[in-house]
Amino acid sequence: MAEETTGNGAADAPTTRPTEPQQLIVNAQYVKDLSFENPRAPQSLIQQTTQPPEVEINVDVKANNLGPEVFEVVLTINATARAQGEAVFLVELAYGSVITIKNAAAELLPALVLVETPRIVFPFARAVIANATRDGGFPPLMINPIDFAELLRRQQANAQAVGSASTALV
Repeated sequence: MAEETTGNGAADAPTTRPTEPQQLIVNAQYVKDLSFENPRAPQSLIQQTTQPPEVEINVDVKANNLGPEVFEVVLTINATARAQGEAVFLVELAYGSVITIKNAAAELLPALVLVETPRIVFPFARAVIANATRDGGFPPLMINPIDFAELLRRQQANAQAVGSASTALV
């Protein structure tokens, strides 16, 4: 079969090549910092009541650009358990990951780095905290899943309210 062409062929050539799929590659995961404190031990372990302590959990996500497509993402989780107004245990975890993002548009970077990456590594960080609290003599602290998209929206709203620039990754 003969191919049908019009003009000189240069104007009809595709102007864009097919887009390659986006990739988010987790290169490494690691405990960057871990601290567990049991300030009232051994009394806190001997005098455990049937009522579980109140636990306050704070979560933060930070990112550093390490190269053109490479980022370090650090998921920080702080949990403080209190019973009768006194701290029973404190656990702080900075869980790091190094990721590579390929073929992603610049407007998608914040979502990929600050939402998708922590969503992927969160189960591993949660296991570290559960093991630390269990090894500290308490029932394992199982943190419920976190909506990292909402966390990013709150951080951006707070940054705008303070008057600082929104999160920049490049």
